[in-house]
Order: sequence, then structure tokens, then C-alpha cells
Amino acid sequence: MHTVVVGTSGVTASDVLAVARDGARIELSAEAVAALAAAREIVDALAAKPEPVYGVSTGFGALATRHISPELRARLQRNIVRSHAAGMGPRVEREVVRALMFLRLKTVCSGHTGVRPEVAQTMADILNAGITPVVHEYGSLGCSGDLAPLSHCALTLMGEGDAEGPDGAVRPAGELLAEHGIAPAELREKEGLALLNGTDGMLGMLVMALADLDMLYKSADVTAALSLEALLGTDRVLAPELHAIRPHPGQGASAANMLAVLEGSELTGHHQDDAPRVQDAYSVRCAPQVAGAGRDTMAHARLVAERELASAVDNPVVLPDGRVESNGNFHGAPVAYVLDFLAIAVADLASIAERRTDRLLDKNRSHGLPPFLADDAGVDSGLMIAQYTQAALVSELKRLAVPASADSIPSSAMQEDHVSMGWSAARKLRTAVDNLTRVLAVELYAATRGVELREGLTPAPASRAVVEAVRAAGVQGPGPDRFLAPDLAAADAFVREGRLVAAVEKVTGPLR
Repeated sequence: MHTVVVGTSGVTASDVLAVARDGARIELSAEAVAALAAAREIVDALAAKPEPVYGVSTGFGALATRHISPELRARLQRNIVRSHAAGMGPRVEREVVRALMFLRLKTVCSGHTGVRPEVAQTMADILNAGITPVVHEYGSLGCSGDLAPLSHCALTLMGEGDAEGPDGAVRPAGELLAEHGIAPAELREKEGLALLNGTDGMLGMLVMALADLDMLYKSADVTAALSLEALLGTDRVLAPELHAIRPHPGQGASAANMLAVLEGSELTGHHQDDAPRVQDAYSVRCAPQVAGAGRDTMAHARLVAERELASAVDNPVVLPDGRVESNGNFHGAPVAYVLDFLAIAVADLASIAERRTDRLLDKNRSHGLPPFLADDAGVDSGLMIAQYTQAALVSELKRLAVPASADSIPSSAMQEDHVSMGWSAARKLRTAVDNLTRVLAVELYAATRGVELREGLTPAPASRAVVEAVRAAGVQGPGPDRFLAPDLAAADAFVREGRLVAAVEKVTGPLR
């Protein structure tokens, strides 16, 4: 099994994906263990002094003015975890919780939090055992970090609350830890706070969304190319020299992908004699511009994610010169903004795909295809309601594109009076990515049927490879009406699992 070694300088996106989705094992580097021990010595020295230090010998948030005596500090650390584990609503997905825990461990290992090495090792042991804390949908305002979600994880570290075992059953966390020989952590000064104070949930969801969108943007280039082909559109608008004079990188990559899919097609550029076209509609002609803008938005989001992955987010932090300083680095604005940017791009990509689908089904705009791609229009309704489903998804995506980060709601007796809502931005982006997959699946279904109905003209080799692969996957071709939901579900799985991109790349080589 792949092993991820956590050091002091952060982790990579591939590390997050390996732990969250593939169950990779985690090891702490010797450098990290040494940094943990050194920072802990600083915290212990401050704890022994009579002067109050925030997070070490005081209360938290609006209660930071109270100096906590030494005999109450262990209780204080337990109490902050228990009281902050106040999430409600549905359970959060296992991969999100694993990313959340792993990224908190990443910051702990930076040596800036004052957590003892044995606590960090317990966090790694829980992840390696496949134990996943029960975390709920609601409870984070994205500042001071993802408090409630991280608190539920820390509760498991203490052997309290509920967690999911490697078999998928939810049981008391203490039982699961005991079965795997893991001793619950006894938290000391600063440690409870250090386990709760980060942007780890929203960052983990950003990293996973970027990985999913990388595949979906390639898929969208493929479905756009298939729609162009089925509509007898022209591929001349994809010429590299046209995109070179507007040098947005994403646009050029998208156009190159479409051109690769369409290479060798006999369908492109054939207009009906009685309906000549000077230009294709925007949804066809501007596909690279829209998908390209989304790709460039992803590039910016990836840069933000990389910076955050290299960050140590906590409050207060232990500095190398021995100071323990309060700060505002836990504020989720940088991550929240790009999560919202991506939701906007996803909604627009889905919107243009739906417009191409609608064009394929409209006999007045499809340039010779039967109404709704039906076998016997009137007796058969064809893909009429498949487009309704797609339209409903697009409408939902537009609602999900409303920025969460434009909102703020004060908390903690006005101490935390401006928050990022980054967790909410991340949660809605996950839904948006899920729905984009379905939208592209409907376009794929319609476009492949449209290509097959163009008798007498040979599609591009890559298009033929897609048609063959999608039919082998259980998505049926043209014919009389049938129960459509299973076909759409099979098309969804075909896109979601990356098989659409894989089918094309067997012909074209790697897409950009």
C-alpha cells in the first residue's frame, strides 16, 4: 500500500487524494517528530509561567479573558472538544473526513501548534486503522476554521463519540480504538484548541473537487465535440491560430482537445442544402471559450490550494523564536473565494452543454436530425424528458453558483464578527460537481445518438470509439422509446468513472 510521509513543510494534493480516497498509510517523518517536540517544549515553558497566554492558560474566543489555573487545564482541553463537537444534519462523506483529519495532522506536524508527538501519532494511527469519525453537515462558519467538523474528529481521538469502522459500521469510538490497540489521547495545554482551528475541511474538499473537475472538463470537451459533429458544425473555429490571438491557456487547451476528438470526421462542415449556415450557434462555436475560462479558474484555485497545503493554520501559533502569537490565519476567505469561483464556472459549463443538447433535439435547429432524436416522432418522445432532467440540474446549478463567501454571520458574542462561510462553499461545490457529471452524461447520450443517426457520413475515429465504448457500457443507441432512467444512469457512471475520457485517449493520446 502507498505510504504518505508527513513532514514539516506541508503536503501535496496527490497526498491528500491518496489518503482520502485510496486509503494510503501515513508515517511521521523524523523531522516532524523533532519539530513537534521542540514546539511542545515552548508551550510547556509558557504553561509554567504565571502570566496568561491565549490558548495555553486562558479560555477561548469571547472567554479568552479568564486565566485558567493549572489543575483545570486538562479539563479545559477536553471541554473545548466536547462543546465544539456540536454538528447537526447528515453525515459528511468518508473521503471528506479523512481529508479533514489528514490536513489537520499536516498542520500539527509543522511544529507551529505545540501538540505533542504522541498526539500526532495517534491521529495517524486512527487514519491508518480506517476509523472515520462521524462528522455532520452543519457546524462550520469557515472561521475560526472548520470548528465543529474538526471537533468531531478530535472527539474520536479522545475515544469519545461515534465513528465508522473499516467495515462501514458506526460504533462508539472508544470501542473501535480499543480493537485496534490505540490508546485515547489525553489532551494537555493548547492541544484541544490546536486540533480544531483550521481550514482543513474546505481545503480537502477543494483538492478533491479540482481532481474531479480536471476529468470533467476533459469530458466536456469530448461531449462538445460530439455535439458539434452531430450538428454538422464546422471545426474551423478550433484552429490553433485563432486561439493563439486570444492566448488564454484554458481556451487553447479546450480547442485542442475538441480538434483532436474531431480529427478525421466526415461530418463536420456539412450543411443542409436548404439551410446553409455561415456560423454555428454560440453554444457550439464558443465551447472552448467557456470551458477554457473554467480551466483558467481551476488553475487559480489550484494555486490557492497549493499555498494552503504548504501552510500551518492555527491560532495561536508557535514561532521558531519561542513566541506564541495570536493571528488570523484561520480565516477561510482565500479558500472560500475559489470554491465559489469554481461553482460559477461549473454552472456555466453545464448551462452551455444543456443548450447544445436542446439544439440536438429541436428539428428546427438540428439540421436534419429527427425531432427529439425519436425513432417515430409523435409515437415516440425520444429524449424529450432527458433534456427536462438536464434542465432541472442546470437550474439547480445556477442556484448553487450563488456565492457563500459573500455572506457572513457573526458569532461568539461578536468576537468572531466576520466569517468566511468556506465550509458551506465547499459543500455546495461538491453537489455542483456531482450535478455537472449528470448534465454531461445527458449531452453524451444525445450526442452519440445524433452521430449514429447521421447515416452515410463517417464520424471521427475518436467519436466511433466513444460510441462503441458507451454502447458496451449499457447505454443503448437509437430506437423506439424505452425506460430511459437506466440508460441515463449508465451514461452517468461512464462519465463519472473516467471511461469517456479513457475511450477517447486510446485514439487521441492524452488530452490536455
